[in-house]
Amino acid sequence: MPGVTEHEQEQIETANASGKTPVVFVHGLWLLPNSWDRWREVFEGAGYATLSPGWPDDPETVAEAKAEPDAFAHKTVGDVADHYATVIGKLKKKPAIVGHSFGGLLTQILAGRGLGAAAVAIDPAPFRGVLPLPVSALRSASPVLKNPLNRHRAIPLTLDQFKYGFANKLDDGEAKELFETYAVPGSGEPIFQAAAANFNPWSETKVNSKNPKRGPLLIIEGTDDHTVPPAIAKASLKKQRRNESVTEYREFKGRGHSLVIDHGWKDVAEAALVFVQRFAKP
Repeated sequence: MPGVTEHEQEQIETANASGKTPVVFVHGLWLLPNSWDRWREVFEGAGYATLSPGWPDDPETVAEAKAEPDAFAHKTVGDVADHYATVIGKLKKKPAIVGHSFGGLLTQILAGRGLGAAAVAIDPAPFRGVLPLPVSALRSASPVLKNPLNRHRAIPLTLDQFKYGFANKLDDGEAKELFETYAVPGSGEPIFQAAAANFNPWSETKVNSKNPKRGPLLIIEGTDDHTVPPAIAKASLKKQRRNESVTEYREFKGRGHSLVIDHGWKDVAEAALVFVQRFAKP
């Protein structure tokens, strides 16, 4: 897999030179690092140094991503987790880690490796041992899971699929705007890995939730999320609460999977910031 990109190295060097506590943002499937741009402004305004690394081979822009969809194929959860671990390993100070969707799963994997000073997992994809599989989650994953060959492909969402999986609580105008601004193809591998996780003892979706060095963790959930319904987030919480570190849960009523990028993103960002500030001072 490719190493740290020039752009990521620049972010690492800027964070290290600042002397500030870093915050590493981890995006999920069907989005790019630009989905965190407004969040980074909020956290930098609070005194943190921020980084938003991509998944390996992520194109720089949404336009490039749509023109080169195959760049997303073959990315496994393990590949992506190791890439973020490499980025974090180059930081002089232990960062807070904030992730959404599959980025929320990756955040928990990284925290379970003891790499974070604090962690916030937003609408997190399930890890091995999380058993609930609501119908809406299956429907959201169906554009990938309906064809076994999709495992090795990059799969784009249609506008209607994006509306169901991400934007079910938004009006059509905002849903279309977010789709055009942020949506990119996603690797099929992680979806198949998550679907088979509880049948595979070697699954890359394992989280070491018992590691005493995991650090404080906040799980944030939108109550109307179709892709990661509350049953999944609460099952993740139940396992994470066995850890001796602080583990908390926050629900946002009436919010869907788009809660990190839609009109209400700032409320979620501020909730994450307040948690990080408690445990990882700037």
